[in-house]
Amino acid sequence: MAQEQTATLYRMILPDHTCPFGVRAKQMLEEAGFHVDDRILRSREEVDAFEAKHGVDTTPQVFIDNERIGGSDDLERYLGQGRGL
Repeated sequence: MAQEQTATLYRMILPDHTCPFGVRAKQMLEEAGFHVDDRILRSREEVDAFEAKHGVDTTPQVFIDNERIGGSDDLERYLGQGRGL
């Protein structure tokens, strides 16, 4: 049996807004058989600090094997190439 892969997902869930792209990314990862280490960014300050640290302009961001895959569109392309399946 293949070992389950883990993906780390950083996504935004603010008191008044849940990012739909983060929800989409989590669903795609789970459907592809990944265990999701779901890291929730709960304030605008946390989101801004994360984006500055990683040099990105948006969330969500997905990491697999310590490699940044990118956002939900990037993840869809990555999974479409047969990786992680």
